Amino acid sequence: MTFLQEVVDILLAYITESFDRETKVIDFHYPNELLQRNNWELQDEPETLDDILISCRATLKYAIKTAHPRYFNQLSTGLDMVGLAADWLTSTANTNMFTYEVAPVFVLLEYVTLKKMREIIGWEDGRGDGIFSPGGAISNMYAMLLARFKMFPEVKEKGMSSVPRLAAFTSEHSHFSIKKGAAALGIGTESVICIKADESGKMIPADLERKILEAKQKGFVPFFVSATAGTTVYGAFDPLIAISDICKKYQVWFHVDGAWGGSLIMSRMHKWKLDGVERSVLKLTWNPHKMMAVPLQCSALLVREEGLMQNCNQMHACYLFQQDKHYDLSYDTGDKALQCGRHVDIFKLWLMWRAKGTIGFEAQIDKCLELSEYLYNKIKDREGYEMVFNGKPQHTNVCFWYLPPGMRYMEDKEEKKKRLHKVAPVIKARMMEYGTTMVSYQPQGDKVNFFRMVISNPAATFEDIDFLIEEIERLGQDL
Repeated sequence: MTFLQEVVDILLAYITESFDRETKVIDFHYPNELLQRNNWELQDEPETLDDILISCRATLKYAIKTAHPRYFNQLSTGLDMVGLAADWLTSTANTNMFTYEVAPVFVLLEYVTLKKMREIIGWEDGRGDGIFSPGGAISNMYAMLLARFKMFPEVKEKGMSSVPRLAAFTSEHSHFSIKKGAAALGIGTESVICIKADESGKMIPADLERKILEAKQKGFVPFFVSATAGTTVYGAFDPLIAISDICKKYQVWFHVDGAWGGSLIMSRMHKWKLDGVERSVLKLTWNPHKMMAVPLQCSALLVREEGLMQNCNQMHACYLFQQDKHYDLSYDTGDKALQCGRHVDIFKLWLMWRAKGTIGFEAQIDKCLELSEYLYNKIKDREGYEMVFNGKPQHTNVCFWYLPPGMRYMEDKEEKKKRLHKVAPVIKARMMEYGTTMVSYQPQGDKVNFFRMVISNPAATFEDIDFLIEEIERLGQDL
């Protein structure tokens, strides 16, 4: 008990530091240096509990403070106290989600929460199915797996040699997990056909229809279209209604990857961006661990057709899923999952929903979008800044270049482009070395490195946005 109390004291001190703007976001060290600073090696002999406490402190000392109000590096940021408490409770319970027998409350909470999420989407009476999986990439792979099984159920037993050449379609701005899922399922990355996006990153429906027809002419069978609600870099929302109409026309399964943008359906002000999501023939990926700030990991796949997941994935393991148990076997959810051991991810979301209510999540999401609009309005006409695409961002993604004073009036466009490509990486490295803030950067297509600012931390304020702008200018003025 004394040991656990000391661990809790360490954690509470870390939480307090994480929300303190006077502390660093990161105490950065290069990998070799960090390896040498502490003895991280595993030994044959046990250490004392005092030594274990030292290891706990060292681990948190060099951890990134993802709850810090000035940490903007990833789509998942912030730290909710109720969510954290739920995570602690989940680890204390230490059970598996595969049967009602060993996780009765958690299984019921998953059932209740998935039904509520389907109701919010607009599926009649919340009917359907779903599961929580280890992240959006796995949810998207589930979606592709189900689409293939729905069209060719024989593939489950006979493999890919029993089906024709398949073709999947997704935006050129979509998440890499679509191709990764195709590789894992034996469909192949060459069978994932990328659809052109417009300047703001939205899929162009006319190009989708053209490429479906081209694939059919080449002997492929189109089986899966993945639209994106909130792309990773631009935060773009594909035109779901138009894409749905094309999928219906050519009888292709329609999936929506809403890992990043799906949570906007909780907001009355912003849910119009997902108009058409209720038409998704098969499934929707939705990650509450992003815009809803549920602690990692918490990703849901919502499926419209009841029984499809079970038929696709069940293996009838008689040592787990006995058919003569004394309760309703529909609550033994493990056989519809790819995993056997499945972590309890539901309790964090459920407990936060109880604490905030739907209106609390709505206010949190609206606030983050308000902050992103504030940033956009501050820099769109500010000297030294250039937006990556025209128009107000649809999500909290704000994409921009910072041009240092010495680069703003260069006439040689190629030289300017070459030098601009190096600006964001240098400023990011300086951010990490000073430990003041973190924001991501990347190239996109023929565009050189630019900053991609995203806001999902409810603790962030207008003052933190002002600080970010001033810090970028301070760190980049001599470049």
